Amino acid sequence: MDWSNTDYWLPLAFLGTMGLAILIYAIMDGYDLGVGLLMIGASEAERDTMIASIGPFWDANETWLVLSVGLLLVAFPAAHGIVLSGLYLPVTIMLIGLILRGVAFDFRAKAQATQKPGWDRLFIAGSAITALSQGYMLGRYIVGLENSLGAYLFAIVSALCVMSAYSLIGACWLIVKTESHLQRRAIRWAQIALPAMCFGLLAVSLVNPLISTRIFDKWFGFPQMLYLIPLPLLTATLLAVTHVSLKQLSKVPEHRYWVPFACVTGVFILAFTGLAYSFFPYVIPDQMTVWEAASDTSSLWVIFIGMVVVLPAILGYTAFSYYVFRGKASTLTYY
Repeated sequence: MDWSNTDYWLPLAFLGTMGLAILIYAIMDGYDLGVGLLMIGASEAERDTMIASIGPFWDANETWLVLSVGLLLVAFPAAHGIVLSGLYLPVTIMLIGLILRGVAFDFRAKAQATQKPGWDRLFIAGSAITALSQGYMLGRYIVGLENSLGAYLFAIVSALCVMSAYSLIGACWLIVKTESHLQRRAIRWAQIALPAMCFGLLAVSLVNPLISTRIFDKWFGFPQMLYLIPLPLLTATLLAVTHVSLKQLSKVPEHRYWVPFACVTGVFILAFTGLAYSFFPYVIPDQMTVWEAASDTSSLWVIFIGMVVVLPAILGYTAFSYYVFRGKASTLTYY
């Protein structure tokens, strides 16, 4: 590893930043997509509180999606063309879902009482479309954009499991941000979604090494297998703690209600780490490495300077917004 060679480490820096953006997006927009999905089982008053719990954050959360796609385009244009060509339809469907969410979120706040349920249904539909399309794209990516019946079936299973994972982290977010009856309902929603997320993790863990001998050897070769054992063990531990904490929340102080959300966030991080380890150094699994897909080094330097300025700014205002709007959700109003 020649770290003095910019041709070597610059593409890695962009790959790491893009991966960080995708992970932050999956967690942050994951919980607000989950809240949107869970609105289908809530009353009108509960929906208002649920919207208020994500109101200050949901739009900014999507910044990370824009950043990750932008980095893929400018830093890895060759991979961008292949990925977007293979996933053109689900990407289009995802954008439609995001547009529906944005329109419904703003219009429901100013619509007449008789029209408000319609905008709520549109927000729920937009959340479902977005979550399902993202899960489908994840499944297609895991199998290397392969065009076969098995690959498409796995992508469908992945779509349903990602929707369950978003519902779980969304319910855990509501546990932290709401009170009384809605909080108790959120606990129940989380308990229902947890098994589906576990199934999704198990499915990906089984399929991932089976579709590639290279990935199989990375996970089950010796001695690296010994170093990787803590990853699944820690994931299982966090899932177990989530299960136990959801059952005992009614018996613990309010300040410990953050435990399920923190544990599920940890599971997201560990699952992403496992996928990153499996695919590295490929941007497109077993087809194109990070260095083959990267732009010219001189171009990457210009983009790198911009990234050094932009990334801390995004992290800064994100942290500031979460600090300002900490605590329980309050009534969300527009003037």
